[in-house]
Amino acid sequence: MISKRRLSKSENRETLMEDASKARKQPLSKKTKESYASNEVEENDTIFVRFLKTSGLILKTGDNQNQLAVDQIVFQKKLFQSLRKHPSYPKVIEEFVDGLESYIEDHDSFRNCLLSCERLHDEEASMGASYSKSLIKLLLGIDILQPAIIKTLFEKLPEFLFKSVSSDGINMPRLIFSQLKWLDRIVDGKDLTAKIMQLISIAPVYLQHDFVTSLPEILGDAQHADVGKELSDLLMENTPLTVPILDVLSSLQLDTHFLSKVRQLVMDKLSSVMLDDLPVIIKFILHSITATNALEVISELREKLDIQHFILPSWFQASQIKLKSKGRASSSGYQEDNSPNCVMLLFDILKSTLRYEKIISEAWIKAIENIAPESEHQSFDLAMIFIIYSTNTQAKKNIERVLKNKIRSGCIQEQLLQSTFYIHFMVLKDICPSILLLAQSLFHSQDQNIILFGSLLYKYSFNFFDTYCQQEAVGALVTHVCSGNETEVDTALDVLLALTGLNPSAMRLNAVFVKGILDYLDNLSPQQIRKLFYILSMLAFSKHHEASTHIQDDMHLVVRKQLSSTIFKYKLIGIIGAVTMAGVMATDRSRSTLTQRRVDLSNEQCKQVTSLLQLVHSCSEQSPRASALYYDEFANLIQEGKMTPETLEWIGPTIFNDFQEAFVVDFCVVPEGDFPFPVKALYGLEEYDTRDGIVINLLPLLFSQEFAEEGGQMTSQEPGQKLVSPLCLAPNFRLLRLCVARQHNGNLEEIDGLLDCPVFLTDLEPGEKLESMSLKERSFMCSLIFLTLNWFREVVNAFCRQTSPEMKGKVLSRLKDIVELQEILEKYLAVTPDYVPPLANFDLETLDVIPHSSSAASAKNKKRGKIGGRKRKADGSKAPSPDTLSKEDNSECDAMPTGRSQLDKELTGKEVKTSVSLQNYSAFFREMDIEVFSVLQCGLVTKFILDTEMHTEATEVVQLGPPELLFLLEDLSHKLDNMLTPSFTKRNPFLKNKGNRNIGFSHLHQRSAPEIVHYVVQLLTPMCNHLENIHNYFQCLDAEDHSEVGGPGVKAQEYHIMASCYQRLLQIFHGLFAWSGFFHIGNHNLLYSALEILASRLKQIEHEQSLEELVSQSFNYLQNFHPSIPSFQCGLYLIRLLMVLLEKSTAPALKKEKIASLARQCLCRVWSHGEKEKSSIFNEHLHDMLCIYLEHTDNVLKAIEEIAGIGVPELINSPKDASSSTFPTLTRHTFVIFFRVMMAELEKTVKGLQAGTAADSQQIHEEKLLYWNMAVRDFSILINLMKVFDSHPVLHVCLKYGRLFVEAFLKQCMPLLDFSFRKHREDVLSLLETFQLDTRLLHHLCGHSKIHQDMRLTKHVPLLKKTLELLVCRVKAMLVLNNCREAFWLGNLKNRDLQGEEIISQNSQESTADESEGGTSSQITKSKATEDGEENEASDEEKEQYSDESDNSD
Repeated sequence: MISKRRLSKSENRETLMEDASKARKQPLSKKTKESYASNEVEENDTIFVRFLKTSGLILKTGDNQNQLAVDQIVFQKKLFQSLRKHPSYPKVIEEFVDGLESYIEDHDSFRNCLLSCERLHDEEASMGASYSKSLIKLLLGIDILQPAIIKTLFEKLPEFLFKSVSSDGINMPRLIFSQLKWLDRIVDGKDLTAKIMQLISIAPVYLQHDFVTSLPEILGDAQHADVGKELSDLLMENTPLTVPILDVLSSLQLDTHFLSKVRQLVMDKLSSVMLDDLPVIIKFILHSITATNALEVISELREKLDIQHFILPSWFQASQIKLKSKGRASSSGYQEDNSPNCVMLLFDILKSTLRYEKIISEAWIKAIENIAPESEHQSFDLAMIFIIYSTNTQAKKNIERVLKNKIRSGCIQEQLLQSTFYIHFMVLKDICPSILLLAQSLFHSQDQNIILFGSLLYKYSFNFFDTYCQQEAVGALVTHVCSGNETEVDTALDVLLALTGLNPSAMRLNAVFVKGILDYLDNLSPQQIRKLFYILSMLAFSKHHEASTHIQDDMHLVVRKQLSSTIFKYKLIGIIGAVTMAGVMATDRSRSTLTQRRVDLSNEQCKQVTSLLQLVHSCSEQSPRASALYYDEFANLIQEGKMTPETLEWIGPTIFNDFQEAFVVDFCVVPEGDFPFPVKALYGLEEYDTRDGIVINLLPLLFSQEFAEEGGQMTSQEPGQKLVSPLCLAPNFRLLRLCVARQHNGNLEEIDGLLDCPVFLTDLEPGEKLESMSLKERSFMCSLIFLTLNWFREVVNAFCRQTSPEMKGKVLSRLKDIVELQEILEKYLAVTPDYVPPLANFDLETLDVIPHSSSAASAKNKKRGKIGGRKRKADGSKAPSPDTLSKEDNSECDAMPTGRSQLDKELTGKEVKTSVSLQNYSAFFREMDIEVFSVLQCGLVTKFILDTEMHTEATEVVQLGPPELLFLLEDLSHKLDNMLTPSFTKRNPFLKNKGNRNIGFSHLHQRSAPEIVHYVVQLLTPMCNHLENIHNYFQCLDAEDHSEVGGPGVKAQEYHIMASCYQRLLQIFHGLFAWSGFFHIGNHNLLYSALEILASRLKQIEHEQSLEELVSQSFNYLQNFHPSIPSFQCGLYLIRLLMVLLEKSTAPALKKEKIASLARQCLCRVWSHGEKEKSSIFNEHLHDMLCIYLEHTDNVLKAIEEIAGIGVPELINSPKDASSSTFPTLTRHTFVIFFRVMMAELEKTVKGLQAGTAADSQQIHEEKLLYWNMAVRDFSILINLMKVFDSHPVLHVCLKYGRLFVEAFLKQCMPLLDFSFRKHREDVLSLLETFQLDTRLLHHLCGHSKIHQDMRLTKHVPLLKKTLELLVCRVKAMLVLNNCREAFWLGNLKNRDLQGEEIISQNSQESTADESEGGTSSQITKSKATEDGEENEASDEEKEQYSDESDNSD
């Protein structure tokens, strides 16, 4: 070791000049390089210089570094020993420091002492640090010198505070302060802390920032508390130092309570901080959160952090930054263009914290969940939901639940979502996959509002994010389209359609994904196919369609392939696709400019459109169903205004001529043919001269199709001969009238003769001949009536909007004809089982629709020829026909289940009385347009009857009668139910047929729900008139004492029709106001309009009223109808309507008791329902009404006690078929419903009661104890009823809700008894005594279930046993808690049946143990062995420990 050290010293001397030269070549400062001689070593003879030399450090002058010849630790040790062993110690320290002070008076020397020393070559072998410390830092490492050196530095430092940076670029204050960092030991920490804080108070701002941030690197743990207090004081005085102070406080070890104070201080200043400071502030707040205060802090942070004030769109950021930069010091370290970076940094901190701090993530979710519905949600809340969803996988389910609840309650709507994307799109862009995943999850919901919100997520993700996110969004939507779920498919297609309209250029880039849906057309409904082809056509035939020719080619290929198919469902796809394409091409052409170049292009496009339509027409003319579908699709295009005038000019005459040639003949022409019935021109509205007039040639056309097979006619189709089918009558006329209306601005004078012209029919009234008719003839008559009805329906659709009184009168006459024909049709259908009507809706959804029939008869032989397709084979052979198209048409239509062939025989006279509902045949009627309901506005219409010279011969007053009104109201009710009520049908399997919910509503679904609501709101005034008229009708009946209408005659029929109209009007009102779309801000005006109409019926509205006032007045108006309601069902719909209105109110509690009063009146009223009380529909309505009553009454327990304590005893004491006098709706048939609802509501009520706490006041304890006494008394009354009504449903209710009530008693009541026992001993014992008797009955019920081996009941027994055993243990614990253990004893309880008789078994016969039970009251000391004693004991709850026979019996 000695030789090595000497060698090192020798080398050090030899290479001294060389190292000095290298040091000059690489100086630490940035000054110009200069040459220095070797004699520039400090040579004065002070103690300071001598001690340094002897210790191994050579001081250099000028810009040269000081040279350290020994290891740093060796130097400090040598210097320490030199000073410590000096004879004049400790005075030598002062001399040493004085020498230092004298030496550093020179600026260059002081700088050299602060810069690192140069290490000589021999130091490379040392084991010291890899870097060289400065002289000052080395001296600070010596304990005896540290205080004096620190004092010297702090005396020297103020000289440089306000000086500018020297030319060498060294900041002297920062360099001096850096000497104090990372010292191994601080001798006097308090003194150093005081000096630093004094220095910070006088330093410039930019140096204050550096000094504060250096504190954790200087001070030890012992000084953290003192520094924290000093910094908190400084925080209140100096706002610009907020960020460095909080940064330091986060690094110090401080008390939690102290941090809470600082956090609150910072929270109060949150609204005034700058964006650049926000990330550090938020980080400090989040890091100071504990599990106990997390929710409170997050809630306060959410309220005070106005994030929208900081995060603005990019086009406002520049001006915002300029405003902020004016308040900043010019020396600030932050750049003016860092605002986006600060925003991203802020959210990065949030993401990191939420990812790794579970308590903060949960607290943030809870804080958002706790936001009151009336409070305004912020875009920051929604952004945090998305961020938590993306960062915390465990919280996804919780986030979805909270978000869905917020959407249902209307707290989060489209406007908030749009502003969230608008403000935070830079942050949300990074979590796009998570947002799309959330949207996918929302799509699987059954709530329409939630699905709509998911669709908005897709839409905004596509609009705001980059190309990759757009591709992912489109891919996810395509997946939804191919999912097989009808709601998902519809919503996804709507989103794709909206995106195509909003951003077609971006959608065109993703068209290849949308085009892939063409492979899954089998899984789509016709309306969905229309949307898909419309989307693809928009992408393919746009103005810039040169790049989309491949889409055009694929679409043409698919369409031609489907049109040429012999299977009708594929031909249907081709027809819909081709017509939709033609509509888009024509619409795009109509937007062209009027330049010559565009006209040429338009002419070319016009040829493409016409050629495409000709192709569809030629491919469908040999199939009646395909032709009818083509007519309907073409008519839809014209109705939507997608067909240009040029196209209509080409197609109009063709349509007119084809219809006239096919279906219209002269009145004077006598039909030729061997018809089974006499042909007559019926239902004409005008008197025709034999030489004049036209008639619809319906019966001959139907006969030529239906009866051709028997006579061997039409075995082959002549070349070029058109196939005319009565199936096409209504669709062809719809196309004709829409074409004429479009060409003549709605005027139909050109075809008005079709409104009043007669139809070739026969006598339709069956009379006595019905029984003598064959099944074939009856089927023919049914088809004839169906076709006539559909013809009249289309006529009413066409002319309902004509304004002349004469036309209105004829439309009303046609409505009467429809009602009359429907009554006749019901008679025929009742004796024609398994009859399948001709189709009226020609799409995929109707192929599998079979009307419900009264028998399961086979119909294979009867079905042929009924649908309207061509005859398959003249000789009736079963061999496959080469006419594949007709064969496929028939095979598709004839698909229905087979049954008993024996029922092919003619029906007997008894079967004529079979009831038939035309609602089962709704798919086979033409759809009524929404405009038809304008007829409801008609009052008395005067129709003029003209003579042959067009002079008025007579006048006839026509009005809308009750049957016609009922017909219109039923149809409108079905439309609103389909359009406004969301369907909660089960998910359909992939590639399976859809349900038939939307059959017959294809025209309706071409309109949006707000459009339908707007139209119905316009009808509210006439519907209110009808409602008031019906109300007056029933009031007059009551006045005449004719409310009981049960006998036959016109009076009874009129009564039932008016009652049905009453019910339908209430259903329509309920369906309208129950529409969930009213919560959307864009539909608030519709709600106001509807409420204003109702409110104006009471008094005229003179000024604009608030929503609350309108709801209140509308409520008062509708409740006035309650006294006149004719049926229990009408009363239920009226109350539901009033409840829906109250949902729009901000204070529904004010009217809540009125709802309960109306419901009670319905329950206490005698209804003339007769045998209907046994029907399931009446039972469901009674269940709903009773639930409404108990849910809205102010005292549920009192209401239950009234029914069970008054109504039920009245029922028990009444004759068998009688009812309760107080509650006439309570009969022996409806008792189960009353019992079930009362038990359920009782359990629900006590479960919602909060458990008492010891901290509650004495009054609260007494109120809750009284409440539980009432609840137990009600439970006792109800549970004892099973002794009288012991049917299975009643016992099942007792087992199910009895256990739930006991569980609620355990959780809610027992904590109350714990601290109420001492002060209310007698009340508690009385409560437990009553409850014990009830649980004893439950025990008997368990034994009854076992002895009867009723599996439906015994499955509830184990859980009930467990609950009763828990109750025994809990009561014992309560008694022990109150030092009353002696009041409790335990024994075995024998098994008994419902009547209290002991259940005998083998084990029980061998057992001789007497039954004993525990008691809770020391006052009851009588015999416990007798049965009377059993019934009077106040046991806490007998333990449900069964004797051996109950455990071993089967």
